[in-house]
Amino acid sequence: MSKEVKVLVACGSGVATSTIAQEEIKEIAKNAGVKIRLMKGTISEVPTKQKDVDVVFTTANYRNPLDKPHLSVFGLVSGINKEGTRKKVAELLQKVAEE
Repeated sequence: MSKEVKVLVACGSGVATSTIAQEEIKEIAKNAGVKIRLMKGTISEVPTKQKDVDVVFTTANYRNPLDKPHLSVFGLVSGINKEGTRKKVAELLQKVAEE
């Protein structure tokens, strides 16, 4: 049985685009059959908050090394390559859930 995946969604302010992305990720996880627990934060909180989660999604560019799997989900907010981004999110959530 797959585990619940703890997810961090981060954006510049921790409010605007992360809220949009969070709602998309909830739907993607549900459709992929992955149970998730969501946390939100700012880009500057990522290095600290990553310790409490299994995967990190950011809506802004984040180039620093992380200990956890990371994916930029700007496409969920901008609409640019949204389906491709949705597919990558689903694949990463499923992979982490099976670990």
